[in-house]
Amino acid sequence: MGLNHVLVLPFPAQGHVNPLMHLSHKLVQHGCKVIFVNTEFNHKRVLSAMNGKVTLDGSEVELVSIADGLGPEDDRSDMAALISSMVRTMPSDLEMLIRDINSRDGGSNRITGMVCDTYMAWALEIAQKLAIKGAIIIPSSSAMLALEDNIPKLIEDGIMDSDGFPIKKGKFQLSPKMPNMNITDMPWSCFSDASSQKTIFHYLARSIQWSHLTDWWISNTTIELEPGALSLCPKILPIGPIKESPKFRSLGQFWQEDHSCLSWLDQQPPCSVIYVAFGSFTIFDPNQFKELALGLELTNRPFLWVVRDDSNGSVTKHKYPNEFQGTKGKIVKWTPQPMVLKHPSIACFLSHCGWNSTMDGVSNGVPFLCWPYFADQFVDKAYICDFWKVGLGFEEDEKGIISRWEIKKKVEQLLGDEEIKGRSKKMKDMIMNNIAKDGKSTQNFNKFMKWLNE
Repeated sequence: MGLNHVLVLPFPAQGHVNPLMHLSHKLVQHGCKVIFVNTEFNHKRVLSAMNGKVTLDGSEVELVSIADGLGPEDDRSDMAALISSMVRTMPSDLEMLIRDINSRDGGSNRITGMVCDTYMAWALEIAQKLAIKGAIIIPSSSAMLALEDNIPKLIEDGIMDSDGFPIKKGKFQLSPKMPNMNITDMPWSCFSDASSQKTIFHYLARSIQWSHLTDWWISNTTIELEPGALSLCPKILPIGPIKESPKFRSLGQFWQEDHSCLSWLDQQPPCSVIYVAFGSFTIFDPNQFKELALGLELTNRPFLWVVRDDSNGSVTKHKYPNEFQGTKGKIVKWTPQPMVLKHPSIACFLSHCGWNSTMDGVSNGVPFLCWPYFADQFVDKAYICDFWKVGLGFEEDEKGIISRWEIKKKVEQLLGDEEIKGRSKKMKDMIMNNIAKDGKSTQNFNKFMKWLNE
C-alpha cells in the first residue's frame, strides 16, 4: 500500500484556507499525500498570488478545484448567497471528483481520508457514503464550536429563538472558564439583513449536526488557551499551534505577499514597530480609516500597516487624509504575517482578532491592541484582554468611532505595561511547548495520524 491520500476541504475564505493549508503540509510531513480542494474562484486567486515565485515542486500537495455555483460577476462576500449556492452544487461535484480520483491508476491512488472545515462538514456524508475516514478541523476558536454545539440549549433557555434571533438582551456564559458572549455578537448576527442572518444561522446549526458524523474534531488551539471550551466539548482534540511550512509557506494566500516589509523591519529598532493588520474581511468607513491613519501618525512610532484590496479580489481605493504623512511607516497590501510577528522589531499587534492572527500573535509573544470587526473576533478579543490578559481594547466615542487620540493613548498604555509584555512572553513559551517532541499537541496529532493510518 502506498501513502495515505487525504482530501482537505476548506470553507472558501482566506482565514479558513490558510490553516487548512498549514495542516496539509503537516500531513505531508507525516507521510500523506494531500489533495487540496478550493472553489474555482479561490483556486485562481491562490495561483495568481503564487505568481510563479512559489512552486509545488517536491510537495505531496495537489491543488484542485470545484465550482461554488456562483457566476464570475457574483459577490462572494455575500455569505448567505455563497453558502446557499455551495450547498446546492458542491456536494455532487465533490463526490464526482473523489470517484474520478479513485478510478485512476487502477484504484491504486484512492482517497483514504478526508479532513474538512467545520463549516464544510456536509462533506462527511460523502465520506461515509464512499467509505472514507472523515474528520473535521476547527479553523476558529474552539469556543465557537462549543457555542454552535450548544445552540439547542440556548434556544431551550430562551436566550435566542429557533432562527438565532435574540430573545434576551446582554451577555451569557457557556462555562465559567469561557469568555462572556454578547447575544448581539453571534457569528450570524453580524450580517446586515435578517434574511442573511437566518440563512447563516441555520447553516451553522446544520454544520454542527454534520460534524457529529465523525468522532475526530481537531483544533488549532491548546488546552492552556481554551480549557473551558475543551471541557465543554471533550471530542475536540487540540493540535495547535499549527505552524506554516517554511518551504511552502506562501501556498493558500489570496493576495501576493510583499516581502519588502521584512527588509524594512530589519532597519527598525527592536520592539519599536506597531504591526497593523485586519485580516481578509474587515472594511472601514472613510471616517474610521482617516482616524486610524492619523492615530498611527500621532504615536510617532514606526508602523507596518496592511491595507489590502477587497475580499473579492478587486482593487480598493483608500483615501488617506491630506494631513497624513506616513513617513514613519510602511504600507503594504499583504504580508507574510508569521514571519512579521516573529521579527524582533515588532512591539505590538493591532489586530481584528481573527483566530489565525490571534494564534500567530500569542505563539510569538506579541502583545495585542484589539479591534474586532465581526463574528468570532469579539470572543477572541475577550480571550486576549480578559482571560489571557495579553492585550488591550479600544473605546469608541459617542459617534461609534475609535479616535486618533484613543489609538495614541492605548499604544502608549500597552507599550508601557511590563506585566502584559511579561505575560505575552510566558504565554509564547507555554504554547510552543505543546508542539515540542513530547508536547501535548504533538501527542494528540500522533494519535490522529495513528487512526488515519489504521
